[in-house]
Amino acid sequence: MAAVTPTPALRASGSLFGLAYGDALGKPTEFLTVAEIEHRYGPAGPRELTGEPALVTDDTQMALAVGWALHESPSLHPEAVEPLLRERFVAWSVSPDNNRAPGMTCLRACAELGRGLRWQEATVAGSKGCGATMRVTPVGLLDVDLDTLAGLAQLQAGLTHGHPTGLAASELTAYAVYVLRDGAALAELPVLLTERARSQRRVYREEWLGDLWQRAGVGTPQEFIAQGWDECLAVLGRLTTALGEPDDGGDPCRATGEGWVAEEALATALLCAVRHADDPVAALARGATTAGDSDSIAALAGAFVGAVAGMSAWPSGWADRIEYADHLATLGAAWD
Repeated sequence: MAAVTPTPALRASGSLFGLAYGDALGKPTEFLTVAEIEHRYGPAGPRELTGEPALVTDDTQMALAVGWALHESPSLHPEAVEPLLRERFVAWSVSPDNNRAPGMTCLRACAELGRGLRWQEATVAGSKGCGATMRVTPVGLLDVDLDTLAGLAQLQAGLTHGHPTGLAASELTAYAVYVLRDGAALAELPVLLTERARSQRRVYREEWLGDLWQRAGVGTPQEFIAQGWDECLAVLGRLTTALGEPDDGGDPCRATGEGWVAEEALATALLCAVRHADDPVAALARGATTAGDSDSIAALAGAFVGAVAGMSAWPSGWADRIEYADHLATLGAAWD
């Protein structure tokens, strides 16, 4: 009789914990060169959690803010979710635990949200920093239709990052988690994400975004959103090219960008995840061994790999050692 391959269990938990593990491994390497990282950790990069607990950055903190807003919302409609996202983001921005080198775009937008401005006015309209992408994983773990997934992903991005590429890259990140949890293979993602980007290129979700497009000074909402999808398609092309070539073992940022902006964080994290699909901890370590935004790249790589393999992807002792373990466990259990 042929052996039966077990279905990975606890994929939502695996994705959330994977995000936090990558964040923790990338936290001390974020502002180091690759040479400095390899001198400190060896050529394989950081592969062990350090600290009791192992501390994370604003990446995990803001992902939890999104996660709790979604978990507590009475419905997954924009009028219900937006106030809860606003409340969680503002609370994060003034928390004493917000001492992990938070992004200036998030801080600036949260200050305006705290003053009660409409979010379309509070957001930093020209920013496509990776802050919107690094926190969107919980959206991809919901059991929703793709239109709702897209709207939620873009809304949570838009509250702080009003650039169309921030919106599109956040949707693609959530979509990647969604299809991986549903059974897609990591190697399929470049094609699946490219197809998604092409199909959505001129879809402006007015129900979720309102008049945000007018901040950009373009002629139509379709013209506004197409810019974001085009930039995502360009970096997905670079990802596809990189994966078609032998892995030189070097900094993945050289192929797909340093990850400080949304579409590059997505693509470089995917490069790490696909290259190391059979060794989840290596995917995190590869993401943490870059000259770019190592914590965000490693965090997203962890979210992707964990959505495939579930909690079994990760060393058994790590779940008790990571900061915010109780929050991660509660949200993961709710969505598993």
